[in-house]
Amino acid sequence: MPQPPTRAPGTPRHVAVIMDGNGRWASRRAMPRHVGHKAGVKAVRAVVEGCARRGVEALTLFAFSSENWGRPIEEVTRLMELFVEAMDREADDLHRNGIRLRFIGDLATLRPELRASIADAEARTANNPNMTLFIALSYGGRWDIAHAARNLAGRVRAGTLEPEAVDETLLGAGLALGDAPDPDLFIRTGGEQRLSNFLLWNLAYTELYFCDTLWPDFDDAELDRAIRHFAARQRRFGLTGEQVAGV
Repeated sequence: MPQPPTRAPGTPRHVAVIMDGNGRWASRRAMPRHVGHKAGVKAVRAVVEGCARRGVEALTLFAFSSENWGRPIEEVTRLMELFVEAMDREADDLHRNGIRLRFIGDLATLRPELRASIADAEARTANNPNMTLFIALSYGGRWDIAHAARNLAGRVRAGTLEPEAVDETLLGAGLALGDAPDPDLFIRTGGEQRLSNFLLWNLAYTELYFCDTLWPDFDDAELDRAIRHFAARQRRFGLTGEQVAGV
């Protein structure tokens, strides 16, 4: 099993991506929207391979939001079928390359066959040493925060946690990515410039990168541009530039 490459200076430790533009990509070609979603799988492969090759430790992809359930039933059905197909096809390759696969979101809302595929893929790749690939399915940032807060409230009610002990660290640890570093770089394709309820807590100090490229056209060169943008940023985390530079 291949070992993870050394992460070069200026390379983000954790990258988070909203993969936007599949439907528009298909519409511009007079094709059904589901064709765009299928084309987007190739871009997923390219970005997973590109991040792993650069030594990125974690990659989180926003595959399906809690709000996406409101889309036309035919599109949602096609997407669920695509997820099952992709799981069956891609999980073995990820495993061979030492990539750990994890899913975040309200997975109870997914079809039983998809949940079974998810459980199998997570179990098979759990001990892999290389990059962790997080797939956000039926995920929403507000749901994530509310879910963590509800769990803490349950502990308070049970008498195992004092209300005064609830702080940012404790709440953050209860989020879907509570055991992962916060994303350093956020990428959104497709021209929109908003977070769309994605990792609202975790993106507090993340560098944001927006591009007009539709997701099926996002390739390794586009990823390189995003990482160069990140490398050029000075991350201050509330401090002054002089403090960060040690002046």
